[in-house]
Amino acid sequence: MKRILYSALAGLATIAVTSQAWADDQPGWFDQAWNEVAQTYRQGSTELYLPFHTLHAPWAYSKEKIAEYQNWPVGFGNGRGLFDDKGNWHGVYVMGFQDSHYKPEWIAGYGWKTYWHLGSDARLGLGYTAGFTTRADYGNYMPIPLLLPIASAEYGKVSLESAYVPGGKGNGNVFFMWAKWRLDGKSSADGSRR
Repeated sequence: MKRILYSALAGLATIAVTSQAWADDQPGWFDQAWNEVAQTYRQGSTELYLPFHTLHAPWAYSKEKIAEYQNWPVGFGNGRGLFDDKGNWHGVYVMGFQDSHYKPEWIAGYGWKTYWHLGSDARLGLGYTAGFTTRADYGNYMPIPLLLPIASAEYGKVSLESAYVPGGKGNGNVFFMWAKWRLDGKSSADGSRR
């Protein structure tokens, strides 16, 4: 497992280091991604994250196994979120919480969502998050890259969010849920200032 992880990280590092622009006046994909993260952090609104539920899919786990797991994780997170001129959300965050085995898990990443507006302040969001997580049972807290779908139901500055961790029978197939509060309200999902 460690050999596969090291190989994947070495491959990602090689791609990042050797990324070149297609034209001299255009930044490479790594530079564009880094600039997006930096802009979100500098210009975004402060956001607080509160994990509240881990749903282990009943088609992948027995009732007895689900009863053994931590389904109501204790944790906290902080981030910065920015709405672009198209109304899409960009966010950077860190979060710590109890994993399914009651051990600490840490995650840091970047997220992106687009929205469907249901009313003046109500909207549904769908997007992805990319980053790294660390867990005791996978590499003894070695950083593991992740790319997960995320969804949200939002009203004003408050949202209920979820990420889906795919997997097989007895692993993965988890919906991790948290609440998010946007504190300073610098921007809204329609791109306007508040």
